[in-house]
Amino acid sequence: MAINTRKLIPFLVGYFLVCLLAVGALGWYWLDYQQAPVQPIDFSHQIHANKLGLECVFCHTTAAVSARASVPPLQRCMECHESAATDRPEIVKLTGYWKARQPIEWVKVHDLPWHAHFTHKRHIVAGVDCTVCHGQVKGEHRVRRVRSLMMGWCVDCHRSKQVSIDCWVCHH
Repeated sequence: MAINTRKLIPFLVGYFLVCLLAVGALGWYWLDYQQAPVQPIDFSHQIHANKLGLECVFCHTTAAVSARASVPPLQRCMECHESAATDRPEIVKLTGYWKARQPIEWVKVHDLPWHAHFTHKRHIVAGVDCTVCHGQVKGEHRVRRVRSLMMGWCVDCHRSKQVSIDCWVCHH
């Protein structure tokens, strides 16, 4: 049986191109969610959470009581920074926002699709540490996404903890 090279070569070239595109797309996706976006204020969790020992819920006050962890209000930052490190460039910038009564437009790092309902409160009450989803934020100068937060990753976590994997828990 003879091999028809006129048909085989285009097939192999097409197959190679599809594989190359798939690898490129996966690489782009991986790098995209691993990036630490530049924020309007160069806030360091390493200083605040690690060096100063502030707990996540000190700034993210709504995490333990509502679905969203929320970004801290500017007032929370100014409780300390009206007198602490006031000469540092990022604190001068922070104070500028405060005096102008202008909110800081933070770039969202951890985001879920509209159809997924996630509640921080439920996870905190269950004793799930913030690092499970967010990684070692205490050691980061700039926060980046370290977990895919895709459905499969969440389901694997739920299975390992032997908690519900019913669709309506997250999709309602």
